[in-house]
Amino acid sequence: MFTDKGVYPELNWFFLIGLLAPVPVWLLSKQFPNQRWIELINMPIILGATGSMPPARAVNYLTWLAVGIFFNFYVYRKYKGWWARHNYILSAALDAGVTYTAVLLYFTLQSKDITGPNWWGLLADDHCPHATCPTAPGIVAKGCSVL
Repeated sequence: MFTDKGVYPELNWFFLIGLLAPVPVWLLSKQFPNQRWIELINMPIILGATGSMPPARAVNYLTWLAVGIFFNFYVYRKYKGWWARHNYILSAALDAGVTYTAVLLYFTLQSKDITGPNWWGLLADDHCPHATCPTAPGIVAKGCSVL
């Protein structure tokens, strides 16, 4: 599957990327020794954490990024006492809010086959239109490109 004749030979490059990704951070930490935040960048954790993220739409990731940056940079620096007391509760409240909203939407909309408007980004946003196409070289299917 990952050899030259396989379908995914390009994935082997990620071993090299994983090996070399910490090098720029190390070089930056040597170049700017007074910038202590550079040493906090941990590329294995960053690359490994992306594998643990659930499949979601881009708006989910942007929201997580915005809330995370706001609370872990701005609020942490300006209101450290509040952050220390309430950040864990805030995190649990945000997770619970997502769960309650998912259950509420299921019982009020999805279980009654109520869908939102049909627009161009709805289908292309969460999956590839060719996800059901065959991936073996030379196999031809209607509506699918040939590898």
